[in-house]
Amino acid sequence: MPAGSPFYDIPTVAWIHRRDSTGRYGLVTVPYSGTRSTGWIRIASLKFRRTPFAVRADLSRREIVVMRLGNVVMRFPTTIGAPGSPTPPGRYFVTDRVPFDPSSPLGAFAFGISGIQPRLPPEWQGEDQLAIHGTNDPSSIGEAASAGCLRVSGRALQRLKPLLTLGTPVMIRP
Repeated sequence: MPAGSPFYDIPTVAWIHRRDSTGRYGLVTVPYSGTRSTGWIRIASLKFRRTPFAVRADLSRREIVVMRLGNVVMRFPTTIGAPGSPTPPGRYFVTDRVPFDPSSPLGAFAFGISGIQPRLPPEWQGEDQLAIHGTNDPSSIGEAASAGCLRVSGRALQRLKPLLTLGTPVMIRP
């Protein structure tokens, strides 16, 4: 388990799927591995916090759904990966919260998530982290047009910012 984000100076806050019977180990998705691997980490001395929120991205519907304690509280249309760089399904978690210049291709804000894009377009070499982020091309929202990230509107970003903390679960389904 990396101590922090390889992309930004932010410590790792992982989503623990479950604990072992002793309570000393937790099962987590291995971040930034490009696989759906999970592993057990020692959690006995770690600080815990809970979030009532989880994100579900449905690639077939091109939609992001925000759940609070299992109930839908928000839905947003999203851009998904283009056919040559499809968004990889999996269980991830929020690893980074980063502001950007609103005119950038990432829009005003990005939530980095623990997955990477294994089919990265050549022009994106070295920038393989998946994210939920804004866009400077709002007409692309709802299309299959990204390098694998999920793009949302500026309004959606503003609504997501107070809810999605580090470690928030993000499940991407085909």
